[in-house]
Amino acid sequence: MVTTVVLPKLGFAMIEAEIVEWLVSDGDVVKEGDAIYAIESEKSVQEVESPASGSIRIIASAGETYAVGTVVAEIG
Repeated sequence: MVTTVVLPKLGFAMIEAEIVEWLVSDGDVVKEGDAIYAIESEKSVQEVESPASGSIRIIASAGETYAVGTVVAEIG
C-alpha cells in the first residue's frame, strides 16, 4: 500500500510553502514520525514528519514552492 505525503497546512492562512530541504534521500527507508523534509512559510522553517513507514519516493524538488495539499512524496 502506498501512502501519499502532502504539503500540510500548518497555519490558518497558509496556502503555500517552499520545501527548504529534504532530510532523507529518494529510496531511503523511513519510519512513521521521522522528520523527512523542512518547509518555510510565513518566515518560519518547520520539519514535517513521515505519515507512514516504508521506502520513500520523492516527487517534489527542494527550493520550489508548492500549494497546500500538493503530493510531494510517496511511501510504500
